[in-house]
Amino acid sequence: MQNNMQHKLITWYQENHRHFPWRENENPYNIWISEIMLQQTTTEAVIPYFKRFMETFDTIDKLANASLEEVYKLWEGLGYYRRAKHIHETAQIIVEKYHGEFPNTYEDILALKGIGPYTAGAICSIAYHQSTPAIDGNVLRIISRVYLLKDNIALNKTQKKITDIVKELLIGYDSSAFNQGLMDLGATICRPINPQCDICPIQSHCLAYAKNQQKVLPINIKNIKHQEIHYTTGIITYQNQILLIQNPAGLLENLYGFIQYDIESPYRFVEEFEKQFHIPLSIVAHIDDLKHVFTHRTWYMHVYHFIINVPIEHLYTLDEIEKLPLSTAHLKVLKAYLKSREF
Repeated sequence: MQNNMQHKLITWYQENHRHFPWRENENPYNIWISEIMLQQTTTEAVIPYFKRFMETFDTIDKLANASLEEVYKLWEGLGYYRRAKHIHETAQIIVEKYHGEFPNTYEDILALKGIGPYTAGAICSIAYHQSTPAIDGNVLRIISRVYLLKDNIALNKTQKKITDIVKELLIGYDSSAFNQGLMDLGATICRPINPQCDICPIQSHCLAYAKNQQKVLPINIKNIKHQEIHYTTGIITYQNQILLIQNPAGLLENLYGFIQYDIESPYRFVEEFEKQFHIPLSIVAHIDDLKHVFTHRTWYMHVYHFIINVPIEHLYTLDEIEKLPLSTAHLKVLKAYLKSREF
């Protein structure tokens, strides 16, 4: 038993695991928040956000009773703001349906908003020590290499095959240590590029290593259409105030940002603005050209400074803006504008 892959991986994890604030206890609430934050975000970037978030909302009840704007403000800079909205909604569901206690079955956890199979599996295995797989990119890569799977891991059928393999591997073992061991192994040793096979604790079980295919696998070919959009983005000021609008449903929902139009000229921007707001607009200067990459689209923002001569709704001072949740893309715009004022 002590020579099998599970035992070697668990022993390695217990001796070498990475230390994170969300690993200090097995509280399902902490694990849930950390796993949602870690989606599309590095562990190093998440740590300060996680600490601030948990200091402010140390219970699910506090999170549920907060305003969405408060949650967004603490999320500011992490991106993918729909995650924050789902966290807020899910906290309210947990308070209403489960009296503030995090549910403890895979099915109930999976039914919560914003929680998929990986996150549900991670919570069940780490918080409740249930034998549930937690299949993320690290696990797909490791199992693909260990079992010399030449199937495309971007396909659902391959992911199901790997899930079934991990289910079998978990039987009779500490699911928390095993699943987290896979996470840490993938992050530190069995990396996508140049895996460190010479120090891998399960090297002797890896068929890809035996066949010298560890730098080929996994096969991960995604067919994703990426959209590029060019905006003219307007920093519109009135005296010492800046015009910001709150985004409607969709991308960057409920976050604040600058007005921008999918047009090619600041003079067209003036026309569109006057058509929408019925207020004259004057061009002051070109500020910068900025780029912001989302998962499936890229924004190219051609930023100009405009002024209006009469006050309207949604004007904010810089002190007021500091309290508003801005999208990361438009934080770049604000910083470019403030930098231009230094000269």
